[in-house]
Amino acid sequence: MEALMRVTDTVKAFRVRLPGRNSTNNTLETRLSALRPLGEFFDYHRISKPADMNTATTRISYNTRYFSGNYGVIVATLAVYALITNYLLLVSLAFLIGGFIAINRFAPEPMQVGEHVVTQKSLYTGLFVIGIPLVWFSSPLSTFFWLFGASSFLIIGHASLMEPGIESEYAAVGEAV
Repeated sequence: MEALMRVTDTVKAFRVRLPGRNSTNNTLETRLSALRPLGEFFDYHRISKPADMNTATTRISYNTRYFSGNYGVIVATLAVYALITNYLLLVSLAFLIGGFIAINRFAPEPMQVGEHVVTQKSLYTGLFVIGIPLVWFSSPLSTFFWLFGASSFLIIGHASLMEPGIESEYAAVGEAV
């Protein structure tokens, strides 16, 4: 458990600075700073069945804001898992991204190959002729819908079962002042 707490602290300390952007406006930094401790996120003492749909909706509304950083980590973890388990999608994305990088790095100007002139446009056309069917066969839509469904199930399930903490009572007072 201590190792998990160190990982949480390390992720919280992680900051990404984008060039030309103020760090206070950085969405990733805001999400990472919103990470709650794992002990609070997995607090089994606060788990209970909501009494009715109104209570469940209130819990979901509060918990999705309160645990937004943790839910973002869950979605990112599921996305990495989906890419790792779908080898063809991983290979096709690597092929397309590697093709773009190679064309931009090694063929910025037209080249003479025998009697033919090879331009960037013809290289991109070849990349798409091979890459688009490869991506199509790797079923990215089913991976996306699996990711959407698994994330929704986990997040809505956790948010509806977790009772808001005592700080939720004071949130409305703080907003009114």
